[in-house]
Amino acid sequence: MDNIDKLTAAGLFTRNVPRYTSYPTAPQFHDGIGSETFENWVKTLPEGGKLSIYVHIPFCERLCWFCACRTQGVKSLTPVEAYLDVLKIEIAKLAETIPEGVTIARMHWGGGSPTILQPDHIDSLMEALRTLAPIDDDWEFSVEIDPAAVNDDKLDALARNGMNRASIGVQDFDERVQKSIGRLQSYETTKGIVDGLRARGVDSINLDIVYGLPFQTSESLGKTVDQVIELNPDRVALFGYAHVPWMAKRQKMIPEDALPLPLERFELFNQATEALTGAGYVALGIDHFAKPDDSLAIAAAEGRMRRNFQGYTDDLCTALVGLGASSISRFPQGYAQNRATTNAYSAEINAGKFSAARGIAMSLDDKIRSRAIETLMCDFYVDIPELKNEFGDFSAKLSKDLKKIHAEFADFTTLENDRLTLLPEGFHLARIVACGLDAYHTSAGKHSQAI
Repeated sequence: MDNIDKLTAAGLFTRNVPRYTSYPTAPQFHDGIGSETFENWVKTLPEGGKLSIYVHIPFCERLCWFCACRTQGVKSLTPVEAYLDVLKIEIAKLAETIPEGVTIARMHWGGGSPTILQPDHIDSLMEALRTLAPIDDDWEFSVEIDPAAVNDDKLDALARNGMNRASIGVQDFDERVQKSIGRLQSYETTKGIVDGLRARGVDSINLDIVYGLPFQTSESLGKTVDQVIELNPDRVALFGYAHVPWMAKRQKMIPEDALPLPLERFELFNQATEALTGAGYVALGIDHFAKPDDSLAIAAAEGRMRRNFQGYTDDLCTALVGLGASSISRFPQGYAQNRATTNAYSAEINAGKFSAARGIAMSLDDKIRSRAIETLMCDFYVDIPELKNEFGDFSAKLSKDLKKIHAEFADFTTLENDRLTLLPEGFHLARIVACGLDAYHTSAGKHSQAI
């Protein structure tokens, strides 16, 4: 039996599983976590703690059909400006609640398209955000950039407000693929933005590629990857397209009969991986790549890489606080998610409350499993002695899970001294193996393809 047959038997081409950017995963969130819980969790942040701030801008000038993010298309800036007014009220309330001695080490603006904001919006939003807490000298401020919705004035505004890392969605440069997902974006346009960022001193640029899109072929994706390498990004994320039309209605515009089959997705991923590593990028986790001297590659080499809702990161902050509609916060105690729609979010904030409406308080078992899954997704191993050092002897209960996982995936794992290691030929199975550590997982859950 060759490796493809073994991967097939392990379910790589047939199973749908969580992406494990959090644990417990979002389907486990419930409405028992609200404004009062969120406020208490903020108030108990430890002195000397470092905060990561996520700001959600849920608006786009164009709605890409492949995207499953919470966002809405707008034809004017009126709803955007109304939303910013509410966002500033939320920021002011948070500033009153954060304890003394906490600092901001990370900030990320996502969406939607944060670059829908005009320069004066960017300036005023950052002015408000700077009132939250003192900002670390070596902070990282990253922004998701849509090349079709940005110009020199916007780049100038972001740069003068401290942006030092940018993430640009490429997806695929092939025009036929772009038309099939509702996102036209030329290589020349993207290069112009990359050059503009470099000229403004932005010293870390990430480009996103998506495999598994309609009409993608080995030839078309190969050309896209070559063009991405020409742009010389510091990091590359190679995401698998998640076709979830039951959750993202606009994905019904995607021609399903043109989507690559699971084995074809596998081959596209491997082809792109070979090209990126051949160009000198280091493979990180299941789908990220970075130059060897990039901070994420260094963190991975030192065992400091982590995984959150933005993907892989070297963010070791005490807590992640999400601002805006649908944004998710992670505290030492658990997760809290704001109300999903802008109307519901705005109503809560205007009523003088925080907008958290669902989430989950993590038990000790949740925290142990969360760290175990994160280690597996980042470093391809789970080590119970390490977990005991962090969480105590209760971690030993995972021994049974590791034995079951090893029995099921014997061709792809080793198990010695309570340490399960996923072998390189089994890296593709990381999400499936993680299900064996997930106390909530059931086969009835609706998730994206494992490959």
